[in-house]
Amino acid sequence: MDKPNKLLIFILTFGVFGIINTEMGVIGILPALAEHFDVSVSKAGLLVSLFALVIAGAGPTMPLLFSGINRKKVMLLVLGIFVVGNIVSIFTTNFTIALIVRVIPALFHPIYCSLAFTVAAASVSKEEAPKAVSKVFIGVSAGMVIGVPIASFLASSASLQMAMTFFAVVNVIAFFATLLFVPSIPVKEKLSYGAQLSVLKKFITWQSIIAVVFLNSAIFGVYSYFAEYLRTVTNMSLDAITILLAVFGVANIIGNVVGGKLLTNNALRSVVVFPFALGAVYIVLFLFGHLSVPMMFITLIWGILAGVGGNINQYWIMSSAPEAPDFANGLFISSCNVGTTIGAAVGGLFISGMGTPYVIFVGFISIIAASVPIFLRNYMDSSKTNQLASLEN
Repeated sequence: MDKPNKLLIFILTFGVFGIINTEMGVIGILPALAEHFDVSVSKAGLLVSLFALVIAGAGPTMPLLFSGINRKKVMLLVLGIFVVGNIVSIFTTNFTIALIVRVIPALFHPIYCSLAFTVAAASVSKEEAPKAVSKVFIGVSAGMVIGVPIASFLASSASLQMAMTFFAVVNVIAFFATLLFVPSIPVKEKLSYGAQLSVLKKFITWQSIIAVVFLNSAIFGVYSYFAEYLRTVTNMSLDAITILLAVFGVANIIGNVVGGKLLTNNALRSVVVFPFALGAVYIVLFLFGHLSVPMMFITLIWGILAGVGGNINQYWIMSSAPEAPDFANGLFISSCNVGTTIGAAVGGLFISGMGTPYVIFVGFISIIAASVPIFLRNYMDSSKTNQLASLEN
């Protein structure tokens, strides 16, 4: 990869960090936001849940609508909308306005993330595309892992407005970096909406969507309650829980790099093996999750696998519809959000019905549900390959 491509991918990664940072960063300051807007914490939680719900709905549609426009212009538009939303959030004291300036950027969120994956992949050779995409995924992990503690620290040590300013500053930097250093990226081949939507007629696309929904459910259905698990099952202190959450986050970033290399070397084998590896971790977690020392190693391995899983999810949907990359990446984003929602809901049911240790069952069930379409697609692909080989002979 030459230097211009390295700079481009770095800017895309930082831009994704800014977008995800805005989405997830408020998690660490929800109590402060509830107090600021004089609402309950559960109502303040709409700033997170409504954002995610809008993303899930906008994932397949918004990237499609903007797929024929110069990539750079679209990225600047999205980053500009996030900057304006961030700035309004700093100064408003009205909760309804705060929700509105969260919902509007959420509509455009899938556009930027979809383009970031597409542009990164297109900036290198086909063989190196998974590695390029894995680097952009570092921005996703960093936004989830770094943004939350930084926002929380700024809110507690300075003010809530400083935490909100942090979101704005990151997006402002991404905006100007894109403006100054990203070249014009016109769309060379404009695909009609009908041509892009036609990928939904393919069985392989739906196989991949279902697999990704349940793979994400397998990871985030359990991770959504990880802090509660550490508190009630492992009996860890608040400080220890914070450390393990940070370990998971750093491991997730490592997993992004590992995932890119695995998919570059042998993509199909990586996808097929992944459910078994994740299932093995959950078995160990179920058996030894009550012990502090094993939990540290489990968290490290689990975090790496979660990072690998993000790359696998993107690759699996993208490879099912390579003729419509923007739309495929939008489907990926939407599928992941649907999977997270399903996983968190089912995980909550297991906790309320059986107890916190059994939240891991949502992981097992989701892995089984994801494995069926993965193995079916693998079998169908293998059959086609064998048929072509026999015809050639």
